[in-house]
Amino acid sequence: QEQLVESGGGLVQAGDSLTVSCSASGRTLSSYIRGWFRQRPGNVREFVAAISWSTGITYYGDFVKGRFTISRDYDKNTMWLQMNSLKPEDTAVYYCAASTSLSLTATAYEYWGQGTQVTVSS
Repeated sequence: QEQLVESGGGLVQAGDSLTVSCSASGRTLSSYIRGWFRQRPGNVREFVAAISWSTGITYYGDFVKGRFTISRDYDKNTMWLQMNSLKPEDTAVYYCAASTSLSLTATAYEYWGQGTQVTVSS
């Protein structure tokens, strides 16, 4: 079983940048895809970005529009989400997750971190 731990959330102002990270341990497989989801207050969990762990190919949610960048260190089993030009509507709990299948839907992800709060003030 894979364990995921997020870190790096916090309180920032609109227009600021913030990077959150996710460290994986336990039974990790190179065929995994790992991704970021977020859950804003009163909303369902939504896809933010994902990266194929073996190839590095990246995928983004439509709302990202070039503001966020997902990256990974293959050997260290660590993933980051760099978020630029943050907006108050980006306020959410950000979760990292891992899946054994290429999917951008939350239900396909078997492993989840505990989440890290990102709050963007106006």
